[in-house]
Formats: sequence, structure tokens, C-alpha cells
Amino acid sequence: MRDSVGMKRIMIKVGSSSLCNHYGKIEKQKILHLVLQISKLMKQGYDIVLVSSGAIAAGMGALDLKQKPQTIPEKQALAAIGQARLMKIYEDIFHLFDLKCSQVLLNHDDFDNRKRLMNLSNTMNALMNYGVIPIVNENDALSVDEIKVGDNDTLAALLVPVVHADILILVSDIDGLYTANPHENKDAVLLKYVDQVNESIEQMAGTSSSNLGTGGMETKIRAAKIVNAYGSHMVIVNGRKENSILHIFDENEEGTWFNGHSGKNLNAKTHWLAFHTSSKGKIIVDKGAGQALVESRKSLLPKGIVDVKDHFLMGQVVDVVVNDQIIARGITNYSSDELKLIKGYKTSDIESILHYKDYDEVIHANNMVIVGGVHYG
Repeated sequence: MRDSVGMKRIMIKVGSSSLCNHYGKIEKQKILHLVLQISKLMKQGYDIVLVSSGAIAAGMGALDLKQKPQTIPEKQALAAIGQARLMKIYEDIFHLFDLKCSQVLLNHDDFDNRKRLMNLSNTMNALMNYGVIPIVNENDALSVDEIKVGDNDTLAALLVPVVHADILILVSDIDGLYTANPHENKDAVLLKYVDQVNESIEQMAGTSSSNLGTGGMETKIRAAKIVNAYGSHMVIVNGRKENSILHIFDENEEGTWFNGHSGKNLNAKTHWLAFHTSSKGKIIVDKGAGQALVESRKSLLPKGIVDVKDHFLMGQVVDVVVNDQIIARGITNYSSDELKLIKGYKTSDIESILHYKDYDEVIHANNMVIVGGVHYG
């Protein structure tokens, strides 16, 4: 059921709990074991991208702190201290295997800006063409709650289409997805294979999390949805088990495998619209327009718009809403001020109202992705 044929590029995300001890100090032996597996994969011909947590935890270890601080400035200071410490350890251990690594720090707005995202893609590909392993982390020294991706599970998932990864491996302190919380239910069963992330799978996630990391099973399920929507696979493995990364491809079938080939997948542009961008406003449409968008994949015309929320400019990404439910996201051809003037009118009336008409459509179907649905009787 696990299909690894044709895979070329692997992204590995490792959590803090897989790198550090209980007190937040980096354990070099854990990183050594991780890099050993990476070196074996590279010898097999795979390109590797590593998304690493651990900067704040490494900063805690450097200052001999027993608990993670709660304020943003303190966390940012620890990240600044720990990032340098973490990268030095990675560099030294990769050097033992005659491998080179590089550091790439990202903020959320790097994903929001499509031009910047394309530049990131070019840089990442150039690094791998040089045979260098990119080590990626969110720039915690600059991030704040409002703009943080929030966890490196999501960060890694968003990177999958940027680097065209075939599979994302989440290395954590858990064996994978269980049917129930294994700490509370002795009858819980580990799922080796998930064909599609549906509501029942999401309900299994619970709220489990580790002491050092920020992401629990809920973030991993969200990551699976993002990765699978692009057509790539994802696996959750336990980093405490020997060679768990290597064993996902053999008869052991380590961890939980989320199938990326189970349905219709988004291309890079629509995937960016669905997951990478933050909406700058809302366009409220009537039921008929909503039905045309969802069922017939039509473009949005001014006739179906009943209201416009927030301030946005032409070319920015907005949500399309029916009855308080977001059904689509797209790139608008008109600003919020312009839409307030032409909403409810026919396309043929645009020029007489605005004294110009650059586009017939408010959002063209090619610049829109359906992210939700409404049921029509």
C-alpha cells in the first residue's frame, strides 16, 4: 500500500523532543543518529531538506533554564541564542559524513508573497544542486504570535510544494496516529496507512503534545491535509526508535503513512491560494453565485456580490463567503472600494460606473480555489 516508486526528494521535519533531553539541552547523539540516516538516504540518491525545531530549546540549554519562558521577547532571545548553537552542532556532525549543510530562516510572509516564495524555491533548488542539505526553521527571533506559522509541522507542510518534495517525514516522539489516545485507552490501535484525511481521522487527533514541542497530533493531521492536497505523501515516525526514518520504506512500514495519491490534487498555484496566503478581505456573495462557483467552477462576477468586508487592493487574495461560510479564495481584479461601487451590477455596467473596465470578472476561475462547500437542494 505504501508506494515509494519514483520518489526523488524527501523532506524531514524533526521536533524538539527528538533532539533535546527533558531539560531542553541538545543531545548530540540524537542529531548524530538523525544525520546518519540522512547520509544513507543521500547515498541512495535522494535529495534531502531538513526542517528542524530546537532553537528555543537549545537556547534554554545554553542558559541552563528548566522551563520555557512565556513572553515573546524571552522566547525570541532564546531562539537567537539557540539557533547559532544548533547550527554549529549540525555543521560539525554533517562534516563527519563529508556532507555540507546550510541555514534557511523563514517568516510567514515569505509564504504570503508569491514572488518571494518563487525566489525561495530557486534558492532551495540551487542548494540541493550543490549537494548541500538546507536546514530550515521559522525565524523565531523575529516572529510574533500574529505572524508565526505556529509550528514546524505546518512550516514543513507549506514547504513541500516549494521544493517539490515527494514525501514529508515528521519525526516526533510518538509512533504515529492511533485510533484513540494510547496513554488512556489500552485498546488504541496504531494506523499504519491512511488513505484520506477525513472527519473521522481528524477526530482521532485529540490534543496530544510533548513538553518541548509546540505541535501535537492536531498540527500533524493539518500538515497531512496540506501535503496530500499537493499530491505528496506524509509519514509520522517515532524518532526514539532506531532507524525509524529508513524503516518507512521497508517491510517494517514504520509509523503512519498518509497517502497523497488518493484524490484530485491542487497545482502549485491553487495550493498556494488555499494554504500559503492570508486573506486581505472578504467578498460576500449570494446563494446563486456561490452555487456557480462551487458546482460549476465559474468565475465570480459583480452581479452576485452582496457585500464587501475590509480594505484590499487589486491583485490581493480575498475570501469568498456565503452565509458566513468561506467557500473559495482567489485573487481579485478589483479593489474593495471599486467593488463597493459595482457590487450587484452586471458586467456590462462596470465601465459606466467606474469609467473604465479592466476585467469582466471580479475573480477569474483560473485564479480561484474552492476551499469549502455549500449544499444546494
